[in-house]
Amino acid sequence: MSLVLVTRDDAVATVTLNRPEAMNALSRALRAELAAAMRDLAADESVRAIVLTGAGTRAFTAGLDLKELGADTENLGAANAESADENPVKAIELCPQPVIGAINGVAITGGFEVALACDILLASTNARFADTHARVGVMPGWGLSQKLSRIIGIGRAKELSLTGNFLGAEEARDWGLVNRVVAPEELLPAAQALARDIASADPVMVRRYKALIDEGYALPFGEGMALEQARSTAANRMVSADEVEARRLAVMARGRERAG
Repeated sequence: MSLVLVTRDDAVATVTLNRPEAMNALSRALRAELAAAMRDLAADESVRAIVLTGAGTRAFTAGLDLKELGADTENLGAANAESADENPVKAIELCPQPVIGAINGVAITGGFEVALACDILLASTNARFADTHARVGVMPGWGLSQKLSRIIGIGRAKELSLTGNFLGAEEARDWGLVNRVVAPEELLPAAQALARDIASADPVMVRRYKALIDEGYALPFGEGMALEQARSTAANRMVSADEVEARRLAVMARGRERAG
């Protein structure tokens, strides 16, 4: 049985973590399959957006496989791995395309970190988030301690990480962690619809814009603004008036179509 399933619908790929009997825990084998899948999708220019979800309704992913960790302490190295084959966050980061996390159930500890590696998060009403690093006794190594506070604020991040308590889907939306919450049966259609919307834009522009946002977000504000100025100046020199007019008309037509 494949531990990672990949399906395609035109320019949108859906990647499913497929260990529902183990709450989609990130075993060594699953991490390797995820890296291989993400490498293939990253290299496929016909794929313009990716949806990442978990099989079943109980879990997006419960994080690293604690049974595997308990059997051999050398497995703890996965928490600090830098290769995409061992570190699923690095695997997701291989993708220049936007990755939408469809959080169908619990996202716990390493699973929370995998969720935070996605560009956009949608959640079902079954979704819950928890950081249990402090209770398990393993320091985060896939970015949670730094990313979470930047998204929801340092006080809220400390509350979650130092208690290990769960955060429900609606509160996650209210705190700015997820963009919206839908019924379980609506989650994958909603995520795929959003992916199709992104895929309808110019793919080169989408990839470059995503990179600009991510690289700027990692910088102090002034340096981020300077990065935007440099990238914008270089890119906009290459845009012709005819291209701008054609895209302006396309934007107007899309607006009329969406307005009904």
